[in-house]
Amino acid sequence: MTPDQQKRFTEVLAGVHDFYGKDLSKFAAAVWLQACETLDVEQVTKALSAHLMDPERGQFMPKPADIVRQIQGTSSDRSLIAWGKVLDACARVGAYASVCFDDGIIHAAIEDLGGWMKLCRSSTDELGYIQKRFCDAYKAYAGRSDVSFPAFLPGEHELTNSLKGFTAAKPVLIGNPEKAMRVLENGASAPKTQITHAADALSAIKRIGNAA
Repeated sequence: MTPDQQKRFTEVLAGVHDFYGKDLSKFAAAVWLQACETLDVEQVTKALSAHLMDPERGQFMPKPADIVRQIQGTSSDRSLIAWGKVLDACARVGAYASVCFDDGIIHAAIEDLGGWMKLCRSSTDELGYIQKRFCDAYKAYAGRSDVSFPAFLPGEHELTNSLKGFTAAKPVLIGNPEKAMRVLENGASAPKTQITHAADALSAIKRIGNAA
């Protein structure tokens, strides 16, 4: 948020506290600003209004987690929405094209399932089990800030062309194209799990020791 937005947000937050008969302390305001600094002030204002009108949660003073839930949904909600997006892409794009979703966590979860091609070629009977695995993985990754994910998920053409030395077509962007491009730019080119053989690790340690 810009300084002007922060001032406006603090005024709205003070009004919310007044609604519940509470005073907004400097510490509480600082915590709220830090928690919502990446959110749009209009979104937060609408989420606060939605909380006030919630017949169950609205009787209690809102916390930052309540506002994030209003804006982004719970991790379960998000995982199911993400799974629906994946199923749609499987049906409409298929295993041959490489894909880049607008959410890097989707890439990490699909990689855990064996990759894009394997997922697309799963049988209908397997989908219930695969959905559970995907949603569990998605929720686990969504709760972390250090998730590494591939820049895109390679398809059959990518694999075939790379083996023959040909240049593959660019990945198909799934979802919001601007967000998908950011995933493509910020994703890792290597697998998300680093694997080092013991012999290589020992050699590296010896080199560091000799250099010192």
